[in-house]
Amino acid sequence: MLIKTKPSWQLTDADVTPQHLYMNRRKIMAAGGALATTAFTTACSAQDSGVSSGEPAARTADGSLSFSETDYRVSDGALTPEDAVTGYNNFYEFGTGKDDPARYAHAMTTDPWSIEVTGHAGRTGIFALEDVVDFGALEERIYRLRCVEAWSMVIPWIGVPLGDVLSAFEPTSDARYVAFETYLNRDEMRGTRFPVLDWPYREGLRIDEAMNPLAFLAVGLYGNVLPNQNGAPIRLVVPWKYGFKSIKSINKISFVSEEPPTSWKQSAPREYGFYSNVNPNRSHPRWSQSSERIIGAGPFARRDTEMFNGYGDAVADLYAGMDLDSEY
Repeated sequence: MLIKTKPSWQLTDADVTPQHLYMNRRKIMAAGGALATTAFTTACSAQDSGVSSGEPAARTADGSLSFSETDYRVSDGALTPEDAVTGYNNFYEFGTGKDDPARYAHAMTTDPWSIEVTGHAGRTGIFALEDVVDFGALEERIYRLRCVEAWSMVIPWIGVPLGDVLSAFEPTSDARYVAFETYLNRDEMRGTRFPVLDWPYREGLRIDEAMNPLAFLAVGLYGNVLPNQNGAPIRLVVPWKYGFKSIKSINKISFVSEEPPTSWKQSAPREYGFYSNVNPNRSHPRWSQSSERIIGAGPFARRDTEMFNGYGDAVADLYAGMDLDSEY
């Protein structure tokens, strides 16, 4: 007889969320469900090199989303306060200060939004957001976000599995990697007027990483659509990797055969590798990764960093035979 057991990071809401926050979130969910509009078509109705015509997003006038609960929960720690999640960000397209994104990201246009799909896939072209994400099938996942700067948050994301989206584009056997690019508009994104990085921001995953069930495309958090500073209207969430791998405001996806260039590896290859899995045993050249500061829990709140950010049960097999201290 097969007995199914949950990984250590899959617990109940009560295990991760203080009761008053949990009850408040339930009210938001109920409101979202009552007001949600009809579901849409799934990905890939566009013709090659054409632009698909999407419907209005499945969200209410006040920005709330309809979604289902899942058992994707972190194993310890309360939800990070929403104002910390939306007010403390790295999004260098709007400045290098932690509060710069919240101050300036409102200038970015996120509606309408399209995503270009290229490379080794049966379906390519330019697709409206609503034809990439099935807004009628959104789910909530509570993941820990671990930044390479040695701080962490626990965030209730709303979105869809990345693998489902990518599969709809029918990648071929030549698609060994998936590359992503962030929207670039120097008029709207004041930080891109400076050579902090080689814009646009680029990231990538191996195809088996991208198809892992944990990999997620988020369009909301805390029951509402993503704020601009958190990567609106669509961002990647890869919870076992450092946060800079979870690219924001995606407007291009490419299926490629070779490891794609990524922004931070290009900028500082000694400090940031392609994989960038959370690893407490490999220090950053300028600081230790053995522990992390818990944002929103007081100035001295810390926790020990876990290998793969605590998601080893689900992802360790992806790296069998690799030396994760050198192939970082």
